[in-house]
Amino acid sequence: VTADEGILHASGNGVPPVTRDYCIIYNSNWMSLPQSLDNATFRTLENLTSTVLCNSSEVPSGLMKDKAVVVMRGNCSFLEKARIAQSLGAKMLLIASKPRLSPLSDNKTDFEDVTLPVALIRYNDIVDMQLTLGNEVNVTLYSPPLPEFDFSMVVIFLIAVFTVALGGYWSGVAELENLKAIASPGERETRRKKEENVTFTPVTVILFVVICCVMLVLLYFFYKWLVYVIISVFCLASAMSLYNCLAALIGEIPFGQCRIACCNKNIEVRLIFLAVFCIAAAVVWAVFRNEDRWAWILQDILGVAFCLNFIKTLKMPNFKSCVILLGLLLLYDVFFVFITPFITKNGASIMVEVAAGPFGNSEKLPVVIRVPRLEYSASTLCDMPFSLLGFGDIIVPGLLVAYCRRFDVQTGSSSVYYISCTIAYAIGMVLTFIVLALMKMGQPALLYLVPCTLITSSLVAWRRKEMKKFWKGSSYQVGRMP
Repeated sequence: VTADEGILHASGNGVPPVTRDYCIIYNSNWMSLPQSLDNATFRTLENLTSTVLCNSSEVPSGLMKDKAVVVMRGNCSFLEKARIAQSLGAKMLLIASKPRLSPLSDNKTDFEDVTLPVALIRYNDIVDMQLTLGNEVNVTLYSPPLPEFDFSMVVIFLIAVFTVALGGYWSGVAELENLKAIASPGERETRRKKEENVTFTPVTVILFVVICCVMLVLLYFFYKWLVYVIISVFCLASAMSLYNCLAALIGEIPFGQCRIACCNKNIEVRLIFLAVFCIAAAVVWAVFRNEDRWAWILQDILGVAFCLNFIKTLKMPNFKSCVILLGLLLLYDVFFVFITPFITKNGASIMVEVAAGPFGNSEKLPVVIRVPRLEYSASTLCDMPFSLLGFGDIIVPGLLVAYCRRFDVQTGSSSVYYISCTIAYAIGMVLTFIVLALMKMGQPALLYLVPCTLITSSLVAWRRKEMKKFWKGSSYQVGRMP
């Protein structure tokens, strides 16, 4: 069974006529609808929602002649309703549904003798149509093609590039402070206490990728329980990340630094209020996470903070570790998107199933940047579809950008590595969107981001004759590794 989304265009008889569009669900195996209003035929709407049309005797003779008819769902099949409506002269059948719209599921062969268009519409939309347009309404059905490009992709592009660039820059600032602390013995111990960075070695990189694989498989089989674990972890981690990001900004403001004594420590009052605000933001998102109209904004803010803090905190010691991490995660992405459909029983990719919520689960993993589609279409009218980008597609290349920025700071190379790698990331994102538009299916973004960033960084190091140092890390960094 295939269900398609379309548009019912309704027009009142006022001057000028008031028009409204409503969502419909139809089956393209039974019939085809015009792609624009230019080729659509308008019919006068006859509201018969007082009947379910399971018997021709329910409707007075001649009432349906050459009209679009709307009846209630229930008591008999769509096929029976369609045959009765067609026998009574109707030219279009709308079936009003109080429950959520679902696919029309009768067999194609049974509908071979049915020539009139049949579609499902929300009952509330019929009520709204009467209140807005009056009792004399003309309607038509059409199904415009989905736009190949949506401006939500531009928003996601800007968010991703901004996060990667800012995360890399912040990591460079932290590295510069470390260098200054090492140059000043009096500050070294203080800096060491404040430092919260975690350095990845090749062994920990491999272990990290193995954990990612195991977690994804567990999510596939135990999604309905583990999704709440992920939501809880996201709330905690994003609140802490938002605090770290905003605290770094507040630290640059020389006002409101009054302190109070607590637990043998002096704590700035403004940081207490900041902590309360960050916790409240995470709690509000957790409570209203399924409110599509605005919760996505809060999720994106928390997600950006999470990615920024991750990129700044997690340090790659050298380009060798970056190559291992990005290469393994590229294989991980490709395997779980393109290879697993040949393994799973339903032929679906494990990555796509987990991202969408297996088995129709209403809870979604909060590990993506979400932006609602902005181009008008039947999809935006029927639902609120989103363009998505996983946190991994920001964090993983972002770690390489951060390493490039720290290498620039350590070698005094005027940000050439950082700027080149950031531009390469932006080009990789554009390439991802182009392939997405051409293939019309979800893409593993790392398939394009990893080659772009790794090759660009390698070429810059080779051109500057610094590949050996870039591969092994600076002497400062290597000397500090355990």
